[in-house]
Order: sequence, then C-alpha cells, then structure tokens
Amino acid sequence: MENLDWKNIGFGYRDTDYNIRCYYRNGQWGELEISSSKRIDIHMSATALHYGQEAFEGLKAFKGKDGKIRIFRMDENAKRMQSSCDGILMPKLPVEKFTEAVRRAVKMNERFVPPYESGAALYIRPLLIGTGPQIGVKPADEYLFTVFVMPVGPYFPEGFKPTNLVIMREYDRAAPQGTGKYKVGGNYAASMYEGKLAKEQGFSAVLYLDAREKKYLDECGPANFFGIKNDTYITPKSDSILPSITNKSLMVLAEEMGLKVEQRKVPYEELSEFEEVGACGTAAVISPIKGIYDSDNDKWFKYGNQEEAGEWSTKLYNKLRAIQYGEEEDKHGWVEIV
Repeated sequence: MENLDWKNIGFGYRDTDYNIRCYYRNGQWGELEISSSKRIDIHMSATALHYGQEAFEGLKAFKGKDGKIRIFRMDENAKRMQSSCDGILMPKLPVEKFTEAVRRAVKMNERFVPPYESGAALYIRPLLIGTGPQIGVKPADEYLFTVFVMPVGPYFPEGFKPTNLVIMREYDRAAPQGTGKYKVGGNYAASMYEGKLAKEQGFSAVLYLDAREKKYLDECGPANFFGIKNDTYITPKSDSILPSITNKSLMVLAEEMGLKVEQRKVPYEELSEFEEVGACGTAAVISPIKGIYDSDNDKWFKYGNQEEAGEWSTKLYNKLRAIQYGEEEDKHGWVEIV
C-alpha cells in the first residue's frame, strides 16, 4: 500500500481485502467464515432495520517501530459488546470468538496496517445485527456478526490539537435509564442533528448534560469527558454514558502517574474549576479541549494557553500511545501482538 498518503487519509471508510463473518442460527453461533464481499444480503424485515437490533465496536491495530502489529484491549471490546447484547436482547457472542475474528481480520488485511509514525492506524469495526425477519417488536431468531477493517487517520482532523465544545441544552443523546450505556446505533442517530449543528458553528462536538436534570456533565457524543484539577483526573459517572475503554485505561495510567482519580457526578458549575479538559475514546485517544461554549447562557469556559494540550493531557496521551505502539512496557497485558 505504498501509494497511500498515510498522513492525509482522514477518518473514513476504505475498502480492504477481507472481512470475517459468523452467523447465529438455530440457537447457536456457527464457525468463523472469510468473505471478500463488501455486501450483506439481509431480509427486508430484519430486526436490525426496523427495531434497531444492532451493536458495534471500534478498536485499533498499530504497527510498532519493531514492525510488529499490536491490538489494544480487544477483550474489553468483546465484553462491552456482550453488555450491548444484554441491553437489546441479542445472543451474546463468546469473547473468544470475538477476539479470534478480530485477529483474523487484522492478519488477513495486514498490508493495510499503516506504517509506524504515520499518525494513522488500522481501525477495526466489529458489527452484530439482527437478520431474522420480524414484524412484531421482538428479538430476531437469526443474527450476523462481522468484523471489517480499514486504515484511518485521526478522528478529529486537527489531531492532538485543542478544539472547542458546545453545550446545547435542548438536545439529549440518550434518555435516563435508556440505552446510553450500550454501543448501539440508535444513540448515534440521536446525536447526528446537533452534532452537525455544532460543526457548522465551528465546534468539534457537543458536550451533553444529563438528560434528567441538566445539572451534570455526561459525555461528548463520540467520546467520554474528563477534566483535571488539583492533581485529580475527574470523569463523569452516569448510566447514560458509554463506558470508554480508552477512559478506563487513562484512569489507570493517571493513578500510576500520581494523580488522584474520581469517577463521579460532575456538576456543570465545575467547568469553571478545571485546569485541563479533554474528550477521550478509541478514535481520537485524547482530543484536548481549549474551550466550552454554553450556547444557552452565552458563556465561555477557557482552558490552558489555547494553542497546545495541557501538561497532564499530553503526558497521558503519550503514555497510552507508547503502550499501544510497543514502545513502553505493557505491564497490564493490554496489548496483543498478531
């Protein structure tokens, strides 16, 4: 793939050679199958199309300086997909079958893994959909699990540069006690409209407040939120937030670096107290935030020097990336070489 401009490929879909598939029929999961087709033949009454019976994951593979390919914490993605299955009544795919499908998808598309220091990575998209036909609101009896991959650049085109968020109280990403903690498509459909509005106004994403009271911080649409003050890494706790594997990892690293870690309700007023703020997730790792605009009150919260990421955000970003690329010891067993 020498003809690809790795530094400018952007974050978007790109064809690769193979994908891995597995079908659930007659009450059990079948064997993993290899496919070169980019299409899925699906019944027009499939539950994925009518009732949103689908879940997906996102993870990455990285090529290190040593030429080895590493996948980051795929067992956690497998467990999170199982949680999503519990939430919308789909059969749980065994962790071992999930991880083996990911390994095969990466190995068979090895030529698409971006080179070391290109700033790009191989994005891995596991997808589980209800394919069995139903016209009543109930679970399907057949399902398809597939894993496909593609090389991608940074999710936010700015890369590791501070951007601005906006608070829009008239929109919610997920209902209280709803599906917010599951990685299902409906949550993303619910955030598209205001996400488009935010980008049109020059913001990278929406920072959502809790849907019930509008008093507490929730998450940033495609990413979890964190703030740092008084040597403490603080991230919101809520049943509406998708538990980010990146955030989970950053909390461990923050503690190891000497920060206190608090996962709790974070009141809106605390935005004025943070020294650094960031959004974190698989796609961006950390996207530093230089400002948050409250559109209802015409009020700005500003952070740092506006040009560069804060000290702790930079340290955490560099540390996590070093583990992902095999440059630092992986003492937690987060990385698997394929």
